[in-house]
Amino acid sequence: MLIVTAAAPGWAADAPPTPLHLMLDWYVNPDHAPLVIAEQRGLFARHGLEVTIDAPGDPSTPGRLAAAGQVDVAIGYQPQLHLEVDQGLPLKRIGTLVATPLNTVMVRADSGIEDLAGLRGRRIGYSVAGVEQALLRTMLEHAGIGIDDVERVNVNFSLAPALLSGQVDAVIGAYRNVEAAQLESQGVEPRSFFVEEHGVPVYDELIFVASPATIAAKGDALRAFISAVEEATLWIDNHPEEAWESFRRYDASLDSEVNQRAFELTLGRFSPSPAALDSGRYLGMQRFLLEQGLIEREQPLDALAVDLNAPAP
Repeated sequence: MLIVTAAAPGWAADAPPTPLHLMLDWYVNPDHAPLVIAEQRGLFARHGLEVTIDAPGDPSTPGRLAAAGQVDVAIGYQPQLHLEVDQGLPLKRIGTLVATPLNTVMVRADSGIEDLAGLRGRRIGYSVAGVEQALLRTMLEHAGIGIDDVERVNVNFSLAPALLSGQVDAVIGAYRNVEAAQLESQGVEPRSFFVEEHGVPVYDELIFVASPATIAAKGDALRAFISAVEEATLWIDNHPEEAWESFRRYDASLDSEVNQRAFELTLGRFSPSPAALDSGRYLGMQRFLLEQGLIEREQPLDALAVDLNAPAP
C-alpha cells in the first residue's frame, strides 16, 4: 500500500516539502494508526513533509532497507534492532510507535491452563526461532519449568488458527491486540500471559529506525516526522471513536470487526512521546539478549538509539 501526503496548502514554492520514504513492518493494521491518522489529518504536510509509506513484500527486509539507505525510515522491533546492530547493520532507533510489549504466550481460556506451569507436557506453537524461543524459555523458567518440558511446534505464522484448531495448546508470539481479537471473533476467549510479567525485561515493541547517514542528512525532517506522529497519537487518545471511524475508511480491508477490536486493544499503547528514549529499556534488553546468547557483544547506547530532541552535546 502506498500513501503520499501532499504539501500543505500555501507551501512556499521555494521551500518544497521534504520527501521521506517509510517502510512498514507489515501490511497496514491498527498498530500503524498514528501514521494513517497523521496522513489523513494533513499533519505530515503541516510539518513540511511528503511521506511515502510502503508495506514490505518480506517482513524481514525493512531494517536492511533502512540500513542501506533505500528507505529513510523503517518500522522494526526493539529486540530485532539489537540483533541487526550486532550483525553490523548501521541502524539506530529514532522513535517509538508502540511503547509496550505486545508479545504474549496465549492459550484458550477454555483450555484449563490457568498459569504457565500448566504448560508442562503441552504443545506450544511458534513462528520464528531466536528471540521468541528466548522469551519462551525465560517465561517458563520464571514459572518453574524448563523449555524441554514442553513440545515446540512451528506453526508458520498461523498462530490463531493453530490455537483454534487444537493443533497446539499455546502459542508464543501472539499479540495481545491482534491474535486476541482474532480468537474473540471466533467466539473463543483468549488467556494471555504477558512477557513483561514473567521475567522478560520491558521493551518497546514497535520502533522507527534509520541509518546514521540518514539521521545526519535528514535530521530536521526526521524530527518533523516524529512530531507529526506524536500529534496524531495524542489526537487518537483524545478522540478514540472518531479515530477508528477515520482509520477504517483509509482502506476497505481495514473495516472489520477484528480490526476494530484490535484497534481498541491497541489504544493506550502508542507512545505519547515517540522521540523520548528510555535508555534502561535498551540496555536491559541488550543484557537479556547477551545472556541468551543471541548477540555477541555489548554496544554503547548511542550505537543503538538516539533521542532526536535531545540537546546536542
